[in-house]
Amino acid sequence: MKRNNFFVLKLKKAILPSIFCLFLLFLLIFSKTNLSSAKSGLLLWANSVVPSLLPFFIATELLSYTFIVPLLGKILNNVMRPLFNVPGEGAFAFLMGLISGYPTGAKIVSNFRKAGICTQEEGERLLAFTNNSGPLFIVGTVGISLFGDTRTGLLLLLTHVLACFSVGFCFRFWKRKQKYKTNTSVKTISQLFKRQAGNLDVSFSNLGEILAKSIMSSIHTILLIGGFVVLFSVIISMLKQSHIITIFSLLLEPVFNTIGVNTTFLPAFLTGLLELTNGLNEIATVPVKAISQNVILCSFLLGFGGLSVFLQVFSITSKTDVSIKAYFIGKSLHAVFAALYTYLFLTYTTFFNLDIVQTTYSFSSSIKQFSFQMCDYFLLIIISCICFLCFYTIRRYFAK
Repeated sequence: MKRNNFFVLKLKKAILPSIFCLFLLFLLIFSKTNLSSAKSGLLLWANSVVPSLLPFFIATELLSYTFIVPLLGKILNNVMRPLFNVPGEGAFAFLMGLISGYPTGAKIVSNFRKAGICTQEEGERLLAFTNNSGPLFIVGTVGISLFGDTRTGLLLLLTHVLACFSVGFCFRFWKRKQKYKTNTSVKTISQLFKRQAGNLDVSFSNLGEILAKSIMSSIHTILLIGGFVVLFSVIISMLKQSHIITIFSLLLEPVFNTIGVNTTFLPAFLTGLLELTNGLNEIATVPVKAISQNVILCSFLLGFGGLSVFLQVFSITSKTDVSIKAYFIGKSLHAVFAALYTYLFLTYTTFFNLDIVQTTYSFSSSIKQFSFQMCDYFLLIIISCICFLCFYTIRRYFAK
């Protein structure tokens, strides 16, 4: 029995070295295609990711030197606990993770846990729904750059945010039997980020120094993203050349046929599960009759994030006791919710129905189209009112 356990232990230790040796071997075998894939990944990062994310990263870094951070925590302190069962300080992680994009949310949650602002269970709840794609990436990179349509980007952003709220509310029951501590003072957030910034408060006298620090920190983050994009571009190229993706595509064909999705998307979908940006780029260029299928699959991948983002988050949270399992479950739920909401909006609203192509024009048809759009807006208003009433009811319930 001990010999078997020893053999299993030795086998586990040999897995990663074997994978790295195989990766080096594939680099030599497919050197020609790997070079072109690395170039295309670098161009994709430089032309799409950097212009969309770098200015936002700099703006977010600058905000951490101001009073905005503790102010947001104070305003939203009475919202986070009844809705998501996390301390009010988690509002900063939620907002910044939603605005800035990957992996800002994971960074903030990790810092919260190190500073003792949240417990382990609260950190896992926060991590599950605060690390998301940013609006500039969704609207700018995916909507405008890849699909060439702002409306598509807005649809993906709307469903992404709704899915984020849904995951956060579901995770309020994550290890709910664990007792939570009393909320720390909202000033703790300001002190935390002030220590990380070298005890600097923004003023006209040190604006140049703070701006330089913000730019350097943002460049470090964007270079990390670029490194993962290039690395996974090469990995995807090797998997394609070795026909591994083709084999997995054949295995998943029955699943796509069951849910009614064109199997042409399978290679691009598997690529997106590995690396988000490359997968979205491939899915957006797949020629199919119904463009809604492209959008729904992109919504799923935006919610999941891909293995590349997963490893980025794991490299950050590995320094804390926050479990990565909660993040994986949360992103899986996020992907399902986002795809479901996108399907519902594409199916039941004419404004977001991207498969409608108008071939003739008449006054009666324009009136009909206008009435449909008014019904859509009225439906959205009703849904918003219902959500507000639900929130108010939940808040009053937990306040009692």
